[in-house]
Amino acid sequence: MKNSITSFFGIDKLNSTIKREVLAGFTTFISMAYILFVNPSILGDAGMDKGAVFTATALASALGCVLMGVLAKYPIATAPSLGINAFFAYSVCIGMKVPWQTALAGVFIAALLFILITVFKLREKIIDSIPADLKYAISSGIGLFIAFIGLQGGGIVGADKSTLVTLGSLSGTTWVTIFGLLVTVILMVLNVPGAIFVGMLLSSIFGIATGFIPMPHSFVAGIPSMSPTFLVAIKHVGDINSLQLVVVVLTFLLVTFFDTAGTLVGLAQQGGFMKNNKMPRVGKALISDSTAMLAGSLFGTSPVGAYVESSAGIAVGGRSGLTAVVTGLLFIVGMFFSPLLGVVTSQVTAPALIIVGVLMAQNMAKIDWQHLEIAIPAFLIIAGMPMTYSIADGLALGFIAYPITMIAAKRGKEVPALMYAMFFVFLVFLWILNVE
Repeated sequence: MKNSITSFFGIDKLNSTIKREVLAGFTTFISMAYILFVNPSILGDAGMDKGAVFTATALASALGCVLMGVLAKYPIATAPSLGINAFFAYSVCIGMKVPWQTALAGVFIAALLFILITVFKLREKIIDSIPADLKYAISSGIGLFIAFIGLQGGGIVGADKSTLVTLGSLSGTTWVTIFGLLVTVILMVLNVPGAIFVGMLLSSIFGIATGFIPMPHSFVAGIPSMSPTFLVAIKHVGDINSLQLVVVVLTFLLVTFFDTAGTLVGLAQQGGFMKNNKMPRVGKALISDSTAMLAGSLFGTSPVGAYVESSAGIAVGGRSGLTAVVTGLLFIVGMFFSPLLGVVTSQVTAPALIIVGVLMAQNMAKIDWQHLEIAIPAFLIIAGMPMTYSIADGLALGFIAYPITMIAAKRGKEVPALMYAMFFVFLVFLWILNVE
């Protein structure tokens, strides 16, 4: 058995051991286990059943991890992407008033397109047509958007009639957020493995000890039913019948592109997997995450993608697909801990959103701020997402501005044809929103 596992994953050739790969799998899971509780919290705001989303999150994550490990044989884990789930819940469902059932259908269609363009190897070409600076701006903007949602959900930021937002009331349950944020920041600075997950755990304990969070009746229970969300996407495919919803599908597709592509390349570089500046078996890796995205939409969750937290497992020596398989199996085990959903309140998950937002915002340093034709559209994307409370609107502002500023700078020939197409698509998109 041991020899078979070693041979299948090529562990010896990677100068690793089964013990090290298993440890790496546990490390990766601990680093990203927070998504089991954060995702239901976010999608629950859109009206989805939290128990069903919890199970869907675990299953979709497990499937993606196992596929990535067995097919692509990389120590890269997958799960519903933070940022895209915020777009799903707050921009599409709440902002555009699109029923979550229809939004799931949009994810399903985007996943089908995802698989199609991956099979025909068009995915890399589409990604390459988007300027690198705008890719960095998109991830940074999503980071600020996520952080703002965390600050808002944690009570640190509140609404104000005069200034739109203001400092929240630093009392009551807000102290759970403040405590969690301080603890998580300290753990992150100290490079403690699974800092975000540990921070959530300590925040929950603090909340229970202070009476701000009720004590759960149990810690382990049966797996919540997925019936409220299972296969709902297929039943509502016909609802994708307007330009607005087509743009939503396109946004799911594009944002998932940037998120997954950037994460895969970054992790491949960290693990030393790149050869001649190319990632071996990248096609299988892309098929793995797009298949998980499709399955996730059928189970009842927002788009699934590669997780940057996989770097934690790689850092402790994970080099083979066994690491990802172990992480996937742990997601299955995690399904039995649904009673903790009641303990993991928005105040507990808020620090996780804020910290992940900080990590994503680091990409701002990679943007060419010296040239205004680049800086202006990049800034509009970054500022537009949190200020309009919409990832799609932020994209629209930047994608519309980019061809204009480039032409003004006499660099219009450098703009890819797809970017000109996006200019008109997003112009119509904003016009449709304004009319409605």
